[in-house]
Amino acid sequence: MSHGNPPPSPHHLDYLLPWQSSEQAPPDRPPSPTDAPATAPGRHSDLRRLRTAYRLLRRIATFTALGYFVAFLLLSGFAKELMDVPLFGGLNLGVALGLLQLPVTVLAIVVYERTARRTVDPLAARIRRAGAAR
Repeated sequence: MSHGNPPPSPHHLDYLLPWQSSEQAPPDRPPSPTDAPATAPGRHSDLRRLRTAYRLLRRIATFTALGYFVAFLLLSGFAKELMDVPLFGGLNLGVALGLLQLPVTVLAIVVYERTARRTVDPLAARIRRAGAAR
């Protein structure tokens, strides 16, 4: 009776995902906790920075788009006289602010993407490179 690892399954390649090659085949046994490499000293602080940057970015984009919408709703509900102010032609302030909702949302998305590329993506790439180097 052997207490070692079981022999590798001949069908272990059946579990490959479509984009994986046979060189990326999963191991025959799950790695034990003792097989795991030690975490690099700065890795936790990098992950914390990445989480913080992503959380801040997400909150700013969300509050920009939702904040404008909530302000529009509050003005519509409580400042009807202000929303009825004519601007030009048949357009009043309420309709103009309503039409601006889409550009404000698109602007929030564009700023989110640009800021993510400048701040969050480089942090994620650095963490990914550090993980691959181990």
